[in-house]
Amino acid sequence: MPPLPPDLVRNAVDAWGEDGRRWLDGLPSLLSALAAEWRLRPEAVTPYDLSFHWVVPVRREDGTDAVLKLGPPGPGHLDAEAAALELFAGGGAVRLLEYDRDRGALLLERARPGTPLSSLVPDEDAAATAAFVQVARGLRRAAPEDSPLPVLERAGVAFSRHLAEHPGDGPLPRSLVERAGALFAELCADAPERVVLHGDLHHDNILRCGSGGWLAIDPHGYVGDPGYETGALFYNPAIDDRDPALLGLVPARIEQVADGLGIPPDRVAAWAFVKAVLSEVWTAEGGGRPGSRALDVALSLADRLP
Repeated sequence: MPPLPPDLVRNAVDAWGEDGRRWLDGLPSLLSALAAEWRLRPEAVTPYDLSFHWVVPVRREDGTDAVLKLGPPGPGHLDAEAAALELFAGGGAVRLLEYDRDRGALLLERARPGTPLSSLVPDEDAAATAAFVQVARGLRRAAPEDSPLPVLERAGVAFSRHLAEHPGDGPLPRSLVERAGALFAELCADAPERVVLHGDLHHDNILRCGSGGWLAIDPHGYVGDPGYETGALFYNPAIDDRDPALLGLVPARIEQVADGLGIPPDRVAAWAFVKAVLSEVWTAEGGGRPGSRALDVALSLADRLP
């Protein structure tokens, strides 16, 4: 097992404290145990780029290409990821092959060749948006009544929490956060249907699979309004790149997504605004400094909102 990347160590300890440290210490033995039980062998000496989880390409004894994803065991978003992938059942997303909740281990279908959709931006942005629509349509399905996924409304707590912690206009304009929070609640309340949501669908979470298909990875997993699924598209990829040319792609994307998914353009624009502000709120919560292209997108759409 190669040395743990410093970013992974820092993020795991910051996010999960002593649980994260114990998880990191136990990774070598966990990898050995899972390799034996699930009959896996690594396909590369080094894993993928790592931030919060250990993610490595593997091959099963039967020759199936797969991806092993590990995180601290117990309640957490790996539960939601596993539940969402089970509900998608390979329709628009990679398949879940194995899940061990007690050890925080997922074995996932590997998309081949695995080229991210971001590779088409900006030169082929219309083609990238068409692929996004294809994937979003494949994922869209009614949420079962007994769904284990959290409801989307829970994500809205971030707006009220931010406003309580920041009584003034820093680090984000208060009026912008207030407007986004109120609009989030309105959009959730009048959802035309409640569907299983990926929750973080954007260019770097959509990979090419086969000669012409695309599959989503890394769902956050919610149940709620289908329009929310479109929001992250508009400030991705390369969220920290504030090139005006990238911002200029937003209006065409809105029209293309609205047409492809049958969602009114104004509703797509509203979700794009809300999700962009929410992204900046999450950045502030994590100790970062807001001011990415997400903020530019939100400000550019503010005048279009009712």
